[in-house]
Amino acid sequence: MTLPKRLARPARTYKYFDWIMVAFVVVLLLSNTVAVKAMRLGPWVTDGATLLFPLSYIFDDVLTEVYGYARSRRVIWTGFAANAFMAAVYAFVGWMPPAADWPNQDAYLAILGQAPRIVLASLIAFWAGEFCNSYVLARLKVLTRGRWLWTRTLGSTVVGQAVDTSIFVTIVFWGVLPASGIFAIIRFGYLFKVGYETLATPLTYAVVNWLKRREQEDYFDVDTDFNPFLLDALASRQTADGRRQ
Repeated sequence: MTLPKRLARPARTYKYFDWIMVAFVVVLLLSNTVAVKAMRLGPWVTDGATLLFPLSYIFDDVLTEVYGYARSRRVIWTGFAANAFMAAVYAFVGWMPPAADWPNQDAYLAILGQAPRIVLASLIAFWAGEFCNSYVLARLKVLTRGRWLWTRTLGSTVVGQAVDTSIFVTIVFWGVLPASGIFAIIRFGYLFKVGYETLATPLTYAVVNWLKRREQEDYFDVDTDFNPFLLDALASRQTADGRRQ
């Protein structure tokens, strides 16, 4: 199978792209809000985001596979900005003096008043992990010529989750726990998230194939500029009609 010919065309609009972007951001914000709860998952103790946050990587896989890296980059930056804004609002409201007859200031700070260290860890880990995930998937799609979707979804997850989990846990617990304890948390979180997304592979296949049919799009990042700081959603080099033929 040959890659599609690349012909200049005006920017396209899509039926479902905005909906997926909104869902991605919602999952991200909810994950960072419920992460403050420690919960028991079978014999393990983990945070409340463990069940939800891997969905953000599934969304990233879908976005990159169908719409391409540049559009996924826009969504990642949108999520980053929304997460930073949420943390700033939580912090500002927590800093404001409570009403004299309101007894829940300590409860608010305990749940929503996240420490700056956790906020920093969350933002850096999310940014690095999501971009690694999107980059690996986009490159693998070109290398495999669009075949074997499972190699891209799982391969990108293995890399992205390794970066995300390692950065977040290390920043949060460095100097608090011994190295062995940090490694144990990283190991469990990483294996759980990769296993989670492996089990979700059939669902990812179904969503990707449905979107490709509905959107008439299957983007190949042949000449994409992968600079994560390039904020315009569609660089001029990305002019290919990404559909396979």
